[in-house]
Amino acid sequence: MTSQQLGCCWVLLIALLSCSAATASEVPAIIVFGDSTVDSGNNNYILTVAKGNFPPYGRDFDGGVATGRFSNGRLVTDFVSEALGLPSSVPAYLDSTYTIDQLATGVSFASGGTGLDSLTARVASVIPLSQQLEYFKEYIEKLKQAKGEDVANEIITEALYVFSIGTNDFIINYFNLPLRRAVYTTAEYTAYLVGEAAAAVRDTHELGAHKIIFAGLAPIGCLPSARTLNHDAPGECNEEHSQVAVAFNTALTEAIGKLNDELTGLRVVYSDTYSVLSAILSNPSYYGFVNIAQGCCGTGLIETSVLCGFNDHLTCQDADSYVFFDSVHPSERTYQIIANKIINTDLKLVL
Repeated sequence: MTSQQLGCCWVLLIALLSCSAATASEVPAIIVFGDSTVDSGNNNYILTVAKGNFPPYGRDFDGGVATGRFSNGRLVTDFVSEALGLPSSVPAYLDSTYTIDQLATGVSFASGGTGLDSLTARVASVIPLSQQLEYFKEYIEKLKQAKGEDVANEIITEALYVFSIGTNDFIINYFNLPLRRAVYTTAEYTAYLVGEAAAAVRDTHELGAHKIIFAGLAPIGCLPSARTLNHDAPGECNEEHSQVAVAFNTALTEAIGKLNDELTGLRVVYSDTYSVLSAILSNPSYYGFVNIAQGCCGTGLIETSVLCGFNDHLTCQDADSYVFFDSVHPSERTYQIIANKIINTDLKLVL
């Protein structure tokens, strides 16, 4: 069987398995916090260069519109929303074209470039996680005004919450800037970030969240940009950086276990993004991918955000054959595979 046939079979498997996911009656809304992996357009409305609201982003989205998603199409959370019987895309909170009635079934507070460390958000001039939680409080009040307190409380209690955050703390902040490295060892910084993650879960739980999926880090040393900047072995994965992601994920898993034991009525599930992406990178032809080392956008070596826009004319024709769409972010097809794992494994644990 050819790699193309295998890829088609995999897509069919995704579609078949997704049919077995939870129904809308179990989950009234999906509420999202995090970074560019789940930002559906909030950065469009703030003063930052970290934007994806121009071509080639969004070219495979419905209508070919660049919504601000850092992808050629939909994100993991969009696929999860659809599998739950909710809308096929999760709107950005700061997009004023959506009404509170539309946001009642799903909303993303995420901001591309942000992190668990507030300094990371300041570096990119984006929305810190603390502000995302403030927006969530504002959202709750809007829900109460629009739906009544009882209905609003039911939505908040029964909603699925998704966190996807932490990558930028390492790839933008710790590995490239001197401030945190002057204060923390890698192990100390990892512990600090995990503490911030746990605090965010606690804050969300205090506001009514009961069902949370918290995504771990991917093998960040294998991002195209990390390969490009790997001075010791150009073009190869930076194994040291990926091992930092492993250490973070291990500590995050332990923290999640403690949160589940301590907080009444809380179910937090760790989502193992690392293993999913590692499997794809180890055997790309099985999944129908051709290129694992470059992004589809531009030269595929270093471009992301505005640099993708500058080099739009160099962008590949078939994003489905690329694991990454730009030098940092997965392609829509990769996001779909990650979402399939969440739909058929993690949701069963959290719902």
